[in-house]
Amino acid sequence: MQGHNNQPVDQTPDVDSLMRALLRDVLGLSQDRVDAFTADTPLFGALPELDSMAVAGLLTEMEDRFGILIEDEDIDGDTFETFGTLSAFAQAKVG
Repeated sequence: MQGHNNQPVDQTPDVDSLMRALLRDVLGLSQDRVDAFTADTPLFGALPELDSMAVAGLLTEMEDRFGILIEDEDIDGDTFETFGTLSAFAQAKVG
């Protein structure tokens, strides 16, 4: 039996899970496919669904779901290289 814990609860969202859901929803990928992503899974240039238009949609959806603001200068060629680099980018923006 657990008692009440008056310690603050960590409110940091699970960036990994949110990023998987975002890729699934925006790119129309299957849940099984995104569940299989590892940090080294290549994204841009490897996923046909992830073209330049999809990148814009992903960035907009990231802002909405993570409650962050992404400036043009925040994005570079490495951001969408792998699932790991994209998740790390989102984690850094969330704080």
